[in-house]
Amino acid sequence: MKNELVLILDFGGQYGQLIARRIRDCNVYCEVHPCTLSADKIKKLNPKGIIFIGAPYDVDDENAPKCSVEIFELGIPVLGVCYGMQIMAHLLGGEAAPGNVGEYGNATVEIDTTSKLFAGLDNETTCFLCNGYNVKKLPVGFEAVAKTDDFSVFAFENKEKALYGVQFHPEANHTPQGTKILKNFLYNICGCSGDWTMEDFVVREIQALQAKIGGKKVLCAMSGGVDSSVAAVMVHKAVGKQLTCVLVDHGLMRKNEADEVEAVFKHEFDMNLIRVNAKERFLNRLKGITDPEQKRKIIGEEFIRVFEEEAKKIGSVDYLVQGTIYPDVIESGIGDKAVIKSHHNVGGLPDYIDFKEIIEPLKDLFKDEVRKAGIALGIPAHLVWRQPFPGPGLGIRVIGEVTEEKLEILREADAIFREEIMNSGLNQEINQYFAVLTGMRSVGVTGDERTYDYTIALRAVSTTDFMNAHWSRIPYDLLEKISNRIVNEVEHVNRIVYDITGKPPATIEWE
Repeated sequence: MKNELVLILDFGGQYGQLIARRIRDCNVYCEVHPCTLSADKIKKLNPKGIIFIGAPYDVDDENAPKCSVEIFELGIPVLGVCYGMQIMAHLLGGEAAPGNVGEYGNATVEIDTTSKLFAGLDNETTCFLCNGYNVKKLPVGFEAVAKTDDFSVFAFENKEKALYGVQFHPEANHTPQGTKILKNFLYNICGCSGDWTMEDFVVREIQALQAKIGGKKVLCAMSGGVDSSVAAVMVHKAVGKQLTCVLVDHGLMRKNEADEVEAVFKHEFDMNLIRVNAKERFLNRLKGITDPEQKRKIIGEEFIRVFEEEAKKIGSVDYLVQGTIYPDVIESGIGDKAVIKSHHNVGGLPDYIDFKEIIEPLKDLFKDEVRKAGIALGIPAHLVWRQPFPGPGLGIRVIGEVTEEKLEILREADAIFREEIMNSGLNQEINQYFAVLTGMRSVGVTGDERTYDYTIALRAVSTTDFMNAHWSRIPYDLLEKISNRIVNEVEHVNRIVYDITGKPPATIEWE
């Protein structure tokens, strides 16, 4: 494994992890750091290149984030993206000001293909904009290499110092040749070999976990989902029997799931695994609760309390491992970002936690990368490709108050849905699919009798990063078969609906 690193300096925008994902797709290892990282620390990290990304500010705002000017003197290639280009111009004596182009949307840009950044591209390219500021005055030593019809500078370069800037977002899907631009920067300008793989990430992470944990004890939160399973195996590879996994059987899991998880990880992987029967405890806490955020926070706090109790039985435990992934972090609202919904392992944590630190080895990975990591760790494919399952479990797939009766209805309906998708061969084409017990009851007819029973909603989406998703076009005959089976085999259900909403505007889960 070659020691190649590209640093992404995040100025506080929303695209830092997206561009990181695009760079990893180019088989180059990268890390996201705050823009305040000093030039001395950057020099010690010895990156092949640096990318500036973000922020939700204008460069002349009083609170606009800045980086050290010394970075430009390190001899390391730098690519400024959007605000990153503007702050580069601002710090080096240029000027950025409001432009004529709208703040969001696509624009056609004329580019100079003699620039290393645009080598091999068409003379005109479509790109995605999300900031109304443009560079109006070039810093000394820079020249424009992309312009629009109104002659606004949309890319510049300083060949001598290998400093580049683009006003648009090459990492966005709306910039068709964006990946080529990134590859030009990574390969042609930074000299990266492009041979990094997920196996490399796994090796690095295991080494980092070994160095961090040392000889101390670790407790892992096992929810039965893919994320917590991959996190558990990664830590197990790092510290072996120092890890104890706690599977909280809270009564909110899918049909037979607790038994299956225990069998796989306790027996096949030889992990220390404790199964805690806490169903009554969770259901009592959830009694009468209908607000989704309150349910998530209750479940999150109860998880932590159970782990603390188990840790005391084991003895001194310093670390708690969780399967947090990056979409969880974004949606839970970090820093100034808005809360979409609290995930029990991020925004749902209580204020006081009786552990030295929480370890989240997957927090920088998107869902598809977690699966790749699972394969690299040697987890069997049928486990890696299990359906994603939220930490709060079925507690957020029962709309309204959670009761044992509702959970049993949902378990059976969900099991039928998943079984039929699996039997149809669509299980790897559809990235997530599950049933929801809605809070709605309606009139129906069974035999010659009137019924007034629950409505089950089916949800199925296709996505790569779980930040955006399209509803899946399940064939009508398959939907009909699933509907018929559920209403005939599951008591107290007389209506099935199919969710045809993308993300956004909806989230993947209903609560």
